[in-house]
Amino acid sequence: MAITKDDILKALGTVEDPDLKRDLVSLGMIRDVSVTDAGISFTVVLTTPACPLKEKIRQDCLEAVTPIAGALPVDISVTSTVTSSRSQEPLLPQVKNIVAIASGKGGVGKSTVTTNLAVALAQSGAKVGLIDADIFGPSIPTMFNCEFEQPAVEAVNGKNMIVPLEQYGVKLMSIGFLAPPDSAVVWRGPMASSALKQFFSETLWGDLDYLLIDLPPGTSDIHLTLVQTVPVTGAVIVTTPQKVALADARKAVAMFRQPQINVPVLGIVENMAWFTPEELPQNRYHIFGKEGGKNLSEKHNVPLLGQIPLVQGIRESGDSGLPAVMKEGETAKAFRALAEMLARQIAIRNANFDKTNRVELKTA
Repeated sequence: MAITKDDILKALGTVEDPDLKRDLVSLGMIRDVSVTDAGISFTVVLTTPACPLKEKIRQDCLEAVTPIAGALPVDISVTSTVTSSRSQEPLLPQVKNIVAIASGKGGVGKSTVTTNLAVALAQSGAKVGLIDADIFGPSIPTMFNCEFEQPAVEAVNGKNMIVPLEQYGVKLMSIGFLAPPDSAVVWRGPMASSALKQFFSETLWGDLDYLLIDLPPGTSDIHLTLVQTVPVTGAVIVTTPQKVALADARKAVAMFRQPQINVPVLGIVENMAWFTPEELPQNRYHIFGKEGGKNLSEKHNVPLLGQIPLVQGIRESGDSGLPAVMKEGETAKAFRALAEMLARQIAIRNANFDKTNRVELKTA
């Protein structure tokens, strides 16, 4: 009896996505099924190019199809397309996911984490953009080694649009590109909020899988402007294990979880989790406390996306403008694992939760 496409789909219906906990067929991840005398072929479309489980999924598919394939060879192609659950609006319709990177407290390495996350996602094959929304203390230009560059302007339908700079495969926008490096940005809240809106509405972002927003510390006008201007896929909270940082991180989690805001918290990043001296790479010294970020994630029932060590090389990379994830070593591995975990959590969020809408806050 000849094997049919339905037979192949029925067999693959037993293969489950390890993250989404649903079978690949119902998720629409099986495409281009072909059965000929020459063999069986189909494509598995993963939800992110950063998926660390692609080989497991491929093997599970092969094991499911082999019993009915007989002597026919099985050819499995694995590709990816990043999912999205943002409501389609006129603003940034080509951006699949907008991710806020926040911290309650300054000095916890939020911009360093954001920089390395963006580059790691781009390294995985994703299309990535980054907005430096820390209007008063922009550090992204330095961390990407382009603090003296300025973006071009292009006329589109009679309107001048900013062309974001691109470095290390990441499209960038920051107030630091528009103001002299040594000048202070002295603006009131509404002016800063207006600048952030321009980064969304007057910048040619094009097609992006992920647009990361490096927010300023605390909970401010900028945060409210963000959620009121565009639908945000989710938020990442960066903290150190230190008690003072954790107290502020809890406030950041609470802000995004307020009923009127309701932005999913994708997870916690514990930065400076331990100190490892270069000459003693196997040693760990918990100088800021131990597993504070892990405990915070468990208390609020959100994933711990990763623990990043405090090493001299990360600081040097930030100062030199060559992100640590671009170098070989344990630090680069930690940031790549962090990017994979974030991509997985975004895919899980998009599969299981309602679309994100812009927040409409009522004024008194």
